[in-house]
Amino acid sequence: MDLYFSPLACSMATRIALYEAGADARYLEVDPKSKKVLQDNSDFRSVNPLGLVPTISTDDGLVLTENAAILQYVADRFPNAGIGTDAGIERSRLQQWLCFVGTELHKGLFVTLLDRKAPADVHAYTLAKGISRLDYLNSYLEGREFLLDHFSVADAYLGTVLNWTMATPPIDLKKWPAINDYLARFKTRPSVMKALAEEFELYKAEIARHKAAA
Repeated sequence: MDLYFSPLACSMATRIALYEAGADARYLEVDPKSKKVLQDNSDFRSVNPLGLVPTISTDDGLVLTENAAILQYVADRFPNAGIGTDAGIERSRLQQWLCFVGTELHKGLFVTLLDRKAPADVHAYTLAKGISRLDYLNSYLEGREFLLDHFSVADAYLGTVLNWTMATPPIDLKKWPAINDYLARFKTRPSVMKALAEEFELYKAEIARHKAAA
């Protein structure tokens, strides 16, 4: 399969899931500004009209978008990796956490905080609204290693999003010790260490490319 990604974006969760599964995949980098696929300079919007990552093209040529759907597809495609769940209440809990990360944290909190064009009062308002979400997550993670009873694609997504606190100074995770400890453990996982190292280098190249073009 092909994974269209941008460095350190939410698409890194799928990279982590694929590494957990030991899956073969082609990683196609998308420039977030130009929406060009760097490998061939093609227009990514011909694959996903919204120009958003992650997007995957399956082995039979089907295109799938949206993080939660893609992560569940990878988990189901590689059941022996143990990053998904069986049908029933555990599947619903997996979907619950994928939705929580996607709506309450990714879109509800970090998208605005990472927007450098948003006014300071908008940042402050967003953070104030988001504190209750972080409080809830911190309480849930107390005494837990993972969101479920094992590492899952929901953890891949949560850890990827929490990693963005490096770029959002208003969020000091030391105020939420269970979350802080969770992220520290997450970063020691081999699949995560590999993904972070690779994508950080690509991110630095992306920044240099944009500076040169300015």
